[in-house]
Amino acid sequence: MIVNRLLFRGNLKETLRMATSHGTPRRAAKLAAMVGTLLVLINQWEAAVGAGSMDWVKVALTYCVPYMVSTYTSVSKDLHLRREAEVAEQTVHEEAQKTQFQKGAS
Repeated sequence: MIVNRLLFRGNLKETLRMATSHGTPRRAAKLAAMVGTLLVLINQWEAAVGAGSMDWVKVALTYCVPYMVSTYTSVSKDLHLRREAEVAEQTVHEEAQKTQFQKGAS
């Protein structure tokens, strides 16, 4: 519900475009590589040093989670900035109309 409200308030197609462009996947992959590797070492230490077996499903999820969190954060930030810009543009437009009306009334 929260994801739906934050990301998909507007156009789903636009949200998906933001998630797959403008460097978002590259930044998310870099973050996932760093954070995921650290988490794999923490969570799979015994297997990493040869004292246990590696759980490859957990390893894959350990990289997927930071990738998805980074992508979500980037897209939600972009959408928030876009909404702020739209509000600012609307305010400027309204002020221009008000000024134009005042000039015409005098």
